[in-house]
Amino acid sequence: MESTNPETGAIIITFVFIFLVVVIITLFLVFIKRKNNLLTEKQQAKREFENAIAETQIEIREQTLRNISWELHDNIGQLLTLAKIQLHQLTDSKEDISGVSETISKSLTELRALSKLINPDALKNIMLPEALQLEVERFNRLNFIEATLTIHGDEEIIDDKAEIILFRILQEFFSNTIKHAKASKLDVTLTYTPEKLTIVAKDNGKGFDKSQDKLNKGIGLLNMKSRGKLIGAEIELDSALEKGTELTIIHYL
Repeated sequence: MESTNPETGAIIITFVFIFLVVVIITLFLVFIKRKNNLLTEKQQAKREFENAIAETQIEIREQTLRNISWELHDNIGQLLTLAKIQLHQLTDSKEDISGVSETISKSLTELRALSKLINPDALKNIMLPEALQLEVERFNRLNFIEATLTIHGDEEIIDDKAEIILFRILQEFFSNTIKHAKASKLDVTLTYTPEKLTIVAKDNGKGFDKSQDKLNKGIGLLNMKSRGKLIGAEIELDSALEKGTELTIIHYL
């Protein structure tokens, strides 16, 4: 019986060793790839879940606003119109009702503007600058605050959904400015470039300490960022005590 050549045995052992190394490396790479795929799927699922929740919240809020809009237009608006007609029919009255009639006329104007602004379907038919201009005019007309709107650059087309979200974010800031900031001035600036839209809203209110997370969350920063995430917008809020608050939104076109 012939013995195995030592060189042949060494070659076989070498091949077996190389084969085992290749197998181990292949299994390791497969494991890493599967692990990365699972992490990616988990992150994707988390993003989709967050987006779904945020979109649901927006849909609920918009549906509520839509219902209010219909009520204001179809119910209260008709009642005020009827009241105005009835006042004009009181020809035998000795009282001066011109002031009342004028007040009702103004109420109808305010009502129509409000109905248009809070109805998402109506908002889809107007551009963001127009919607913001209507808000600014309403603030000034009602003496809520001295507000201005400044636009730089050529207006670019923005997706309808993105416009609604941007408008809602700004509305939240406006609401806080008027109700809580004790501000007397509100300045809004839109700067258009072919690549992005930069929106800066600034008030001269009491401001807040950014180091206090509770205050930060209290004015809806997390909610603003959650909405902005849906359209890839960057949201930053800068404030200091007695120096006002500034909201910056960067939306890439």
